[in-house]
Amino acid sequence: MAVKLVTKEKKGESTELKVSGGKPVELKIAYIGGGSRGWAHALMGDLVQTPHFNGEVRLYDINHPMAEFNAKYGNWLQDNPRAVSKWKYRAVRSLKETLLGADFVFLSIQPGRIEDMGVDLLEPMKYGIFQPVGDTVGPGGSIRSLRTIKDYLGFAAAIKKYAPKAYCLNFTNPMTICTRTLYEGFPGIKAWGCCHEVFGTQRLLAEMYALETGENKPERGEIRANILGINHFTWITKAECRGTDVFKLFMKHVNDPKIVSKLGKVIGLTREGSMWKNAHQAGYELSRRFGAIAAAGDRHLSEFVPYFLTDRDSCLKWGFGLTPYSYRINRFRDAPKQTAKVLKSGIYPDIYASGEEYMNQMLAVLGKTTFVTNVNMPNRGQHAGLPLGAVVETNAVFSEGGASPVYSGGLPDGVNTLVYRHVVNQETLVKAVVSRSKELAFRAFINDVLVSRLPTLKAQELFESMIKKTRFKF
Repeated sequence: MAVKLVTKEKKGESTELKVSGGKPVELKIAYIGGGSRGWAHALMGDLVQTPHFNGEVRLYDINHPMAEFNAKYGNWLQDNPRAVSKWKYRAVRSLKETLLGADFVFLSIQPGRIEDMGVDLLEPMKYGIFQPVGDTVGPGGSIRSLRTIKDYLGFAAAIKKYAPKAYCLNFTNPMTICTRTLYEGFPGIKAWGCCHEVFGTQRLLAEMYALETGENKPERGEIRANILGINHFTWITKAECRGTDVFKLFMKHVNDPKIVSKLGKVIGLTREGSMWKNAHQAGYELSRRFGAIAAAGDRHLSEFVPYFLTDRDSCLKWGFGLTPYSYRINRFRDAPKQTAKVLKSGIYPDIYASGEEYMNQMLAVLGKTTFVTNVNMPNRGQHAGLPLGAVVETNAVFSEGGASPVYSGGLPDGVNTLVYRHVVNQETLVKAVVSRSKELAFRAFINDVLVSRLPTLKAQELFESMIKKTRFKF
């Protein structure tokens, strides 16, 4: 039967899949990071409206009261008369209790303390390094990676011991590092990383298709793209829609001098009004210069190259800004308060799907459908030009029993050179934590494109300061 599985009522977006019928599948989901302020609630919203699954979600978090709070919220959502599924949420105190018998494992954590993110973002500013996000690469992403690797090696060991056959979905950043570490700790794991960054580029291509052809705007899923690169530095080398070469249309668009010119005058951003702006100008510039579509938001793309973040306000003329630490910590503290208000009101929130694709992935590996999407998985030869075993962003076919990467070829030489440097750094960071080598960690740190502009001794000083202030121990 055909069903509207992923529905975005607020944006009018949907993806239609053919899903085999039958009774709902009874599942056990282990949620590591069950005190989550975002992803856990997205999952609850998706589960409450799927007719295909019932079961139990076990929420584990080092902040157990937050896991209990989320369990209360999830069970309350299930009382909604509009709920079409039956789920029980339970907060548990150990990884063993979380994982035993699990069919799926979800991982979404805050690596270290939220205050550590303040160090990730603010300490580099003292050295003239500015990061719009600071959770993937750059000095902030590098130090965040160290503490994430340490956590994820423990998760991998626990999954190997208690749930070796479970499918594991990671939502934590740095996405590449997290997924790579799961395979480092448990080579036989069935894991992939889920990121929605490419979806925005697909929507942009859909808008461009409608503009150029005069046809109605396609749904995002109609844009068939060849995905390469690494998470948040993802690239598209081919794209088509309804038989039209959308890649060619895009390249024509970005080579129009009116599109990438007069940047500051056209955009006119200020610090205060720039946090979530994305004029796509950095992505357009990279695409035009290197001959492939830069398929992520400018806030992420800019951290992988040395061109756009040369001073505090250089990003503004490209149409994006820095996300301040104050926003991060206020959101972290305020989110539970907002959820508590919803609970107290007794008024159920509107039911609409998150727009993420994990539900489709789950249906597919359980044999209910076949589904193709981009995820983060080890390079098994599908991505030419990058090391085998390194985690890459790749299309994959999801079907009964798992996911198989789709051969994507390689990137243009100039792009591959940019990507390869970051892959080497990511691999080095994993090795540094596994071998407890501070020297290896610094080697990756200073080789990052944002850090490498510093004199060696200044880079060492920044590294030591960030390590000390985040209390990281090798």
